Amino acid sequence: MNWDAVKQFLSALLVLACSTIAATQTGSTGEPLTIQTTSLPKAYIRQSYERHLQAEGGIPPLKWEVTEGKLPAGVLLSRDGVLSGTPTEIGEFHFTVTASDSGKPAYERKQPLTLVVVSPLALQWGRYPKVNGRRIEGSAFVSNQTDRSFDLTVIVLAVNETGRATAIGYQHFVLKKNSDAVEIPFGENLANGSYQVNLDAVAEVEATDSIYRARLVPKERFPVTTGP
Repeated sequence: MNWDAVKQFLSALLVLACSTIAATQTGSTGEPLTIQTTSLPKAYIRQSYERHLQAEGGIPPLKWEVTEGKLPAGVLLSRDGVLSGTPTEIGEFHFTVTASDSGKPAYERKQPLTLVVVSPLALQWGRYPKVNGRRIEGSAFVSNQTDRSFDLTVIVLAVNETGRATAIGYQHFVLKKNSDAVEIPFGENLANGSYQVNLDAVAEVEATDSIYRARLVPKERFPVTTGP
């Protein structure tokens, strides 16, 4: 047996093995690490949210973390890139995620993201309630910020100091998906008294068996008087 040839063969195998291990650790033979997720779908307040961040290349497994900015309260990013939770605040939240691969040294890639948290059913005053003679009147704007149409009911009640409620507005209609600022007027003549105004909106989505509610109640009361 030619021992010199055997030694040369074993040396070549050792060099090849070491080169392969080094290449794997440094990621030099892998594809460059890139983050595919560059935008996020909006989230709804007090509703479960989940999004898997996507990346390609690098040496798996990848490690994810938020390195700048902040997430909305109730939402977290796991180490394996799952953004999930139940947001408890509305707004636009700007943050940067960093994905790191398992190479030695690790390779990193950063990506700025924005998560917008909205209320599915948004309600705000249009014309703030006021007394006009014997009449309490005003309006509100209602918005459907989801991708499904609502079966919407809006009821406006004026409640006097004895607890007697009088309807001064009622609407029932389909509010189309992604509808913004549809005005709901209300108004009615009332007997003498001091009234609190309650405006309630209820939206139903049969396809998902979902119900959304919103309410407006002014802090002050509205006095209605007639005659001297």
